[in-house]
Amino acid sequence: MRIIFMGTPDFAVSTLDALVEAGHEIIAVVAQPDRPKGRGHKMVSPPTVERARELGIPTRQPRAVRKGPFVDWMTTVEADVAVVVAY
Repeated sequence: MRIIFMGTPDFAVSTLDALVEAGHEIIAVVAQPDRPKGRGHKMVSPPTVERARELGIPTRQPRAVRKGPFVDWMTTVEADVAVVVAY
C-alpha cells in the first residue's frame, strides 16, 4: 500500500515505524515546518521528519496543506491512503 504519512510530534513516530515494519511504502512524511527551539532559537525539525530522514523517506513541510503547491502534489502522487497522526 502506498501511504502518505502526516504527523509531527514524538508519539507519531511509533505509528510511522509500525507502518514501515508492516511493509507499507511510505511515499512521504508530511509534518509542520521546522520551528525555533530553546534559548538560542535554533531551528529544529519535528521528530517525524528526523525519523523519516533516518529511514530515507522523503519529507514535505508545507506552510499550508489546503491550498498552493502542496494540494497539487497530493493530487498527483497517487497514494492509496493518507494516515494522519497528530498533524
